[in-house]
Amino acid sequence: MLSKKTRYAIAALVKLAKEYGKGPILIKDIAESENIPGKFLETILQNLKNAGIVKSVRGKNGGYYLNQKPEQVNLATIIRLFDPPIAFLPCVTYLYYEKCDMCRDENSCGIKHIFKEVRDTTVNMLKKATLAEILREEAILKKK
Repeated sequence: MLSKKTRYAIAALVKLAKEYGKGPILIKDIAESENIPGKFLETILQNLKNAGIVKSVRGKNGGYYLNQKPEQVNLATIIRLFDPPIAFLPCVTYLYYEKCDMCRDENSCGIKHIFKEVRDTTVNMLKKATLAEILREEAILKKK
């Protein structure tokens, strides 16, 4: 399950994607439109800024904006930033591998093999799921 922090990050990024190319958006405007607590959003946006996903501008007309095109920002990157790892078992994680304490032989473990396939499929789907794809999906759903 995704943490609230990750869900809020995705919601804030979708808002920024909707406004892509229009200039910075104030934190309070993002917080209000996406129903995210302001202080929590500040921390989230700072993490996204440190990761190079967003940039900020100070001052009267300041705020945050996407540093990358919506087509370049995918859910796998966002989730890994806030909720690593993307796997059900520690022995199949990509960045946070831990030896399985239940397996005698990881190389011939059917459980590991199946969960690695699940992880690989999930990660591939999340990599394809960009902010632009989310906006396209929302537009399709609104037409129905």
